[in-house]
Amino acid sequence: MEPAKSDQTSDNEPQAVVVRKESERDIYVWSAPARPFKRRDRQFYVTTFAITGIVSLILLFAEGPMPVLLIVSLVFLYYVLSTVEPENVEYKISNKGIKIAGKLTSWSYLTRFWFSKSLDSDMLVLETTLIPGRIEMVIKPDSKSILKKEISAYIPFEELPSTGLDKATDWLTSKMHGNK
Repeated sequence: MEPAKSDQTSDNEPQAVVVRKESERDIYVWSAPARPFKRRDRQFYVTTFAITGIVSLILLFAEGPMPVLLIVSLVFLYYVLSTVEPENVEYKISNKGIKIAGKLTSWSYLTRFWFSKSLDSDMLVLETTLIPGRIEMVIKPDSKSILKKEISAYIPFEELPSTGLDKATDWLTSKMHGNK
């Protein structure tokens, strides 16, 4: 067999593929706090620190000082996050992905989304394939229908069922003072 000759017609030749890059365009933009926030009263902190003190004292006698240091550091972090108001951040839904404070997460890393509530704030929750596994954004209550329509074009709307840990946490927080 002889190799193909160069005088073949242009119909048999492979055609060049033209890839057009679509420029990024914003679909929906809003500004909201970086995380949910709720002011707490003095009684809430007194209750929290009392429970922490009792648990820390028990762990000090049972395990030593290391678990106590861990608990005290976590309670300090919780106290700081509960007293310092978050800054406002710009959120953008675009045809390329979700942009939070200028950082883009592509649609290819997002698997599904749903809405939830946290500390009296409406939240948009996106499940990701990246660590930490989900992105939570504070939204305005009247923007749910717009967000659902626009994001559904890229990823499915499917709420993740509550785990046992979620249910236990919800029960515990409902029993704390100020979380009615």
